[in-house]
Amino acid sequence: MNVLMVLTSHDTLGDTGRKTGFWLEELAAPYYAFKDAGAEVTLASPKGGQPPLDPKSNEPDSRTDETRRFEGDPEAMAALSSTVRLADVKQDDFDTVFYPGGHGPLWDLAEDRQSVALIEGFLAAGKPVALVCHAPGVLRHVQTAEGRPLVQGKKVTGFANSEEEAVGLTHVVPFLVEDELKAKGGIYSKGADWASYVVQDGLLITGQNPQSSAQTARTLLDAL
Repeated sequence: MNVLMVLTSHDTLGDTGRKTGFWLEELAAPYYAFKDAGAEVTLASPKGGQPPLDPKSNEPDSRTDETRRFEGDPEAMAALSSTVRLADVKQDDFDTVFYPGGHGPLWDLAEDRQSVALIEGFLAAGKPVALVCHAPGVLRHVQTAEGRPLVQGKKVTGFANSEEEAVGLTHVVPFLVEDELKAKGGIYSKGADWASYVVQDGLLITGQNPQSSAQTARTLLDAL
């Protein structure tokens, strides 16, 4: 089983002067769900190399057993420091793809044509796709074979407006994940803020927030 994980290369939180990137828990928990299930895991990003870590995701309150395991794992850290360039990735080489969140993807992956084509290719090949937290926003330009928005008429979730408000970034992000999924015709639902909540609709699996990352990965493994 070969799993691709796609991370952001974007490190700037709008014009705030603060840093962003991928959220560590949303990489670490799924990474070990896949590795412990015997999968080969490949990390990729638009620019390749070391992707930016959202510094807030590595503060004491955000650390988990999985993030500590990841940071103490030489193999995992080596893979993170040398992610494959997204342009060099072929969906034929993988059984599935997982997108961790963090705010970074809203700026780069959401507008990345290679990412869009990759997701469309996985789905066209009958392979499941999973995205968690802010990463469902990456679906905003993904279309079906008929040219409709992928999420139109599909059950989806993602980082809630209320959660974005709670972290004070409603007016910083380029778009709100919940609003965008609804605008594209998605049947959006959510659980309680900061509680695990995962939705599956056919080959598409979405998780609401960082707390949903492990369950999103398990749901993806079940789909495989």
